[in-house]
Amino acid sequence: MNSRYDDVADRLSSLAEEIADLAIDSIRQALRSGVSGRPAAERTLTQARRAVEKAAHLLRGIDEPEDVD
Repeated sequence: MNSRYDDVADRLSSLAEEIADLAIDSIRQALRSGVSGRPAAERTLTQARRAVEKAAHLLRGIDEPEDVD
């Protein structure tokens, strides 16, 4: 059974993938521009992706409460 927490975790996982794509794009853009080293934007995006992945993981570990009447 898919809980509301799992639904949110799934959306967060999708966002993490989008953030990863942005990070890769920033690396490609830096390479085209001749920048050496890791771009600051990529570092920040990777940090954000990890935080979102952690949030998704934490949500998947929560048991959904029983309905209270």
